[in-house]
Amino acid sequence: MKQQAEELFEEIRAFRRDLHEHPELSGEEMETSKKIQVKLDEYGIHYFTGYAKTGVLAVIEGGKPGKTVGLRADIDALPITEKANVPFKSKVDGKMHACGHDAHTAMLLGVGKLLQQQKDKIAGTVLLIFQPAEENAPTGGADQMMADGVFERYQPDVILAQHVWPGLPAGQVGVIDGAIMGNSDRFHVTIHGAGGHASMPHQTIDAIVIANQVMSAIQTIISRNANPMDSGVITIGKISGGYRYNVVADSVVLEGTIRSLSDETKKLLKKRFHEVVKGTTEMMGGSCEIDYSDGYPATVNTKRWAEVVRDSAKRQLGTESAPEVIGSMAGEDFGRFLKKYEGVYYWLGTSVGETQKPLHDPGFMIDEQALSIGTGLMAQAALDVLAELNN
Repeated sequence: MKQQAEELFEEIRAFRRDLHEHPELSGEEMETSKKIQVKLDEYGIHYFTGYAKTGVLAVIEGGKPGKTVGLRADIDALPITEKANVPFKSKVDGKMHACGHDAHTAMLLGVGKLLQQQKDKIAGTVLLIFQPAEENAPTGGADQMMADGVFERYQPDVILAQHVWPGLPAGQVGVIDGAIMGNSDRFHVTIHGAGGHASMPHQTIDAIVIANQVMSAIQTIISRNANPMDSGVITIGKISGGYRYNVVADSVVLEGTIRSLSDETKKLLKKRFHEVVKGTTEMMGGSCEIDYSDGYPATVNTKRWAEVVRDSAKRQLGTESAPEVIGSMAGEDFGRFLKKYEGVYYWLGTSVGETQKPLHDPGFMIDEQALSIGTGLMAQAALDVLAELNN
C-alpha cells in the first residue's frame, strides 16, 4: 500500500495545490465540493451529496461481505491572508488553507483511488466523508452532516481521521489512547459600569478596573478549583472598551475560550466561570452579561482502534514511526463523530523543519512528501480496522 501511494504522489500533490490556490471558507466550499466529485467520477466511486450543503459521502463497497469503516477529511479554509512564499500560494485574498484541509482532502481522494482499484478484495465497506465547515466553531459541519442523514444508508462501525501536524516530521504519526484534542468552548462577556470623567472616579463604576479583576479572578479557577492532575485553560483573546484617555469606561467586552480534556472538568470550569465573573462584577458595583457557547467536544480515541492504527503505522513506516505524544487543547469537530461512533483521530507528521510555522499561521506550510505517507497509511489502517472488525 505504501508503494502504491508513492506512485500516486504527483496526482495527490497536484490536487492539493489546486485546492490551496483556490481556498473556500466554511459553508462556501461549492467549487471544492465540485472538484471532489469530479475526481470521484474519474475513479468510478459512487457518492452522495448535499450534507451540510457542500459535504460529500463516497462509498466503496468491497467484493466480500464485512463491516464498515468511515474515513473523514475536512475541506474548508480559514479567513487568513497567506504569507508563505510558495508557487501555489492562495489566489484569494483573505482566504488560506492554513490548517492543512487541502492536504486532508487530497489524501482521502488518494485513499479512495487505491481502495477502489482493489475493492474486489475488500471484505466490507469504506466510506469517504468529505466534511465542510470544520473551522466554523462552535457550529461546525459534523453535526449537520449527521442531521442531514450522511449515515442513514451506511453506518460506520469505526471512523478514522488524520490531521497534518507541524510538531512531527514526515514519516512519524501521533496516536493517543483516549483524548487527543480538547473541549473548546468560547465566551463573550459584557461588563457594565458607569462612566464619567477620569478626574472624578468616585462618581463612576470603572468597567476597565472591573474587567481587570475579572481577568485575574478567572485564572484562579484553573489554579484553585480544577484538579491539578486534569488539564484546563482559560484564555482572554480580545478586550474592547473605553472611549479616550480621560473618560472612565462604562462597559468592557471580554472574548475568549475555555479548554479542557474531560467532560467533568469542562462542567466544573463552565460553572465556576459564570460564578466568578458574575460575583466579581457585582462585588465591584457592576453588572454583566455572559454569552457562553459550548463548542466542540473533546476528541477521544477508542483505545482498541488506536492500537490498530499505531500498529499499521509501525508496520508500514517503521517501529520508530509512532512516538509517544502529548495531546493538544486545540478543538476539532471530529470529536462529534466520536461521540456517536468508535474511532481514531491521529496526527500525520508534516514539519518542514526550522522554518515551520504553526497551524493557522499565515506562513503555515507542510512537507508535501507526507502526502503519499498519509495516503498509504490511511488506506492500510482502513483495511486493518476492517480485518479486526470482521474477526
